[in-house]
Amino acid sequence: MYDACVRVDAARQGGSPGAARLSIVPAGPERILLSREFPVQGGNFATAGFVSTEVKSILKKIGFDPRLIRKVAISAFEAEMNVVMHARRGIVKLDVSPTVIRLVVEDEGPGIRDINLAMQEGFTTATEEMRAMGFGSGMGLPNIRRNSDDMELSSEVGRGTTLKLRFDC
Repeated sequence: MYDACVRVDAARQGGSPGAARLSIVPAGPERILLSREFPVQGGNFATAGFVSTEVKSILKKIGFDPRLIRKVAISAFEAEMNVVMHARRGIVKLDVSPTVIRLVVEDEGPGIRDINLAMQEGFTTATEEMRAMGFGSGMGLPNIRRNSDDMELSSEVGRGTTLKLRFDC
């Protein structure tokens, strides 16, 4: 896996739009193989999906099971879209080790008033305009919960939201 990470680093030298940081460390059983941060701009639907596509590409190049990659990519996309739709800005952090993949999504936005309500399938605070574009069906957080092995969601109204996800390899 370490060799694959070095190849990922070499492939990224050309620079990807929005890429903030890439770190590669030789791996032990629980050591981080790769750590990456991606900025997300709220309201920018033109670049929406970039982060989840990059995450998927990185995990494919490392050689993870396609079923695991699909779960991580779905969760990354749903979380990224929540930042685009509801926050001013955010950051998606990806940490990869031999045994676990972690995603942390932090945003600066309105926060979630009622997390239990937001976790219900079909609940949405998306605008009519967002729904007209095909977003905001109220399935984002339930899809994230369904695809991750562990999900921790915290929010402060008026400040923002933090989502921590774990995917066991």
